[in-house]
Amino acid sequence: MNDDEPTTDSDSAIKAQINMFRQEHQDLDASIVALETMPQPDLLLITRLKRKKLGLRDLISRLEDRLTPDIIA
Repeated sequence: MNDDEPTTDSDSAIKAQINMFRQEHQDLDASIVALETMPQPDLLLITRLKRKKLGLRDLISRLEDRLTPDIIA
């Protein structure tokens, strides 16, 4: 077996990480919505949470790319 080929164990670990990060992404989204509905929302905190949410989205995309095999066209 080639070391470059992902194993099912590593695939399942990546999938577990993706699920964990998706849940965190949803939690951040709910927090942002809750903060935005407050009478005087903390705009700095909302901005920080949105930035963290974008970072999670990028991380999820990178992990999903690791699961997709490279196909030479």
